[in-house]
Amino acid sequence: MKTLRLLTLPLLALPLMAAAPVANPAAQVMEVSRDAGTPEDVYGPLYRAVELAHVFPDSKTFADMVPRETPDAIMAAFASENPQGKDALAAFVAKHFRKVGDTDQQKLSMREHIKALWPILAKPPMAVTTGSSAIQLPYAYVVAGGRYQEMYYWDSYFTMLGLKADGEQPLIDAMLANFVSMIERFGHIPNGTRTYYLSRSQPPFLALMMDLSNTHDPALDRRRLDALKAEHVYWMAGASCLDVGGACQHVVKMPDGSLLNRYWDARDTPRDESYAEDVATTASAAPRAVNRDLRAGAESGWDYSSRWLKDGKTLSTVHTTDIVPVDLNSLMWNLETSIARRCAALGDTACAADFAKQADARKAAIAKYLWIAKDKRFADWDRSTGKPTPSISAAMLYPLFVGLATPAQADATAKLAQADLLAPGGLKTTTVHTGQQWDEPNGWAPLLWIGVTGLDRYGKTALADTLAQHWVKTVSTFYACTGRMVEKYDVDSGQAGGGGEYPVQDGFGWTNGVTRMLLDRPGIGAAVMETCPAK
Repeated sequence: MKTLRLLTLPLLALPLMAAAPVANPAAQVMEVSRDAGTPEDVYGPLYRAVELAHVFPDSKTFADMVPRETPDAIMAAFASENPQGKDALAAFVAKHFRKVGDTDQQKLSMREHIKALWPILAKPPMAVTTGSSAIQLPYAYVVAGGRYQEMYYWDSYFTMLGLKADGEQPLIDAMLANFVSMIERFGHIPNGTRTYYLSRSQPPFLALMMDLSNTHDPALDRRRLDALKAEHVYWMAGASCLDVGGACQHVVKMPDGSLLNRYWDARDTPRDESYAEDVATTASAAPRAVNRDLRAGAESGWDYSSRWLKDGKTLSTVHTTDIVPVDLNSLMWNLETSIARRCAALGDTACAADFAKQADARKAAIAKYLWIAKDKRFADWDRSTGKPTPSISAAMLYPLFVGLATPAQADATAKLAQADLLAPGGLKTTTVHTGQQWDEPNGWAPLLWIGVTGLDRYGKTALADTLAQHWVKTVSTFYACTGRMVEKYDVDSGQAGGGGEYPVQDGFGWTNGVTRMLLDRPGIGAAVMETCPAK
């Protein structure tokens, strides 16, 4: 893979040239000063309007910006559009000017921008520094960007989609080799490649990642299959230590004795990466139980959402370990069916039959407990109440994504998603606004991909197309106006998403991956915004 480098050219010694003597140097300086054409001279009413509206915190910002067009063209547009107010002026400036240093990125189309980011987000093999929290990685990998300068588990699947679309197959295989290596070393894939993530995993996407690889030989296939089996052992390890109606580690025994899974973490202390936040959250609660549930919520990837909150709104009521989630159990079914398929391909019929049986049992339990026939919806199940939760979320699309839903269930799910989750900018995460980042109005690339792919699988292409078009328009418009791609979006307003424990991050691995893959979808081109529309 090529690495982008900034080229630094040496200063050249220019020959001194003789010049005619100046009769009156002071007069010449005054004349040049008058004729220089400062930004206020050139842009007059536009310049004064932008500066007096405080579009930028520092007046020097606009004074130093570079025009995208000739001054005459910009002033003609200003006269025609007559933007009024700070927001309208900001949009006008973003459309017609760029900041110093943004030259290369601003000239790139979004497709080009994504491709140019892969070498920036790709990192060489990670060596261990004594005292560092980093986990050694023997092969190259891709980070999400921003504050996330390590490899994350479920993020990587959606990043790999974009790598595949851009022909970066060696990097996909390198990341897979890292994941297999971690299973061989630790018995599971940690949440991320930091020591403080080793006590938990993340949604099990490894089998789906392996489906993106074009590299196969008997030895590699067996090694990857062994990794999937080990991952299954990790998630099912609690099966030997629970009673009916109880739970141990990641396993829940349902009232009829069937086994399903939950999110869980082996520790019950504040998270190292969010230590102060967790201490504050548990100040008026039972710290150890709440810490475990906060950690389990982090394992889910949905950190945090009303899905995990007992009162639906307050983070200190988090009870993730009570919830039997539909997304996790859909992925576990996919893991079991994938192992069965790979065992069959290698001629191990006993293994294939064993995992096919486990997948069938899980599918029956999902149908019994996570499909709510009277409401015609998939739902999470709450161990503390013994009934489904009221939460309507994008997680209900996972059974369609992996292919375990019946046609009738898919019909009902598509109808509910269109009624409750379809937004102008894509797919809402939930239907409630809590200020948590995995609730509405935020939309996320991974959930958008789950929805589009799941709907496609069941022939719901019209709704899938609508979701894809809305998303690509949101992301490309934001990129055209800012030169940025971010981790989450407000799918009502089209702006960067909010909420959660930290500011919205640039980068961003899974947004790049999903959007890049969608750019190859037939009919999506009309949704791409190449220029920033005026407000």
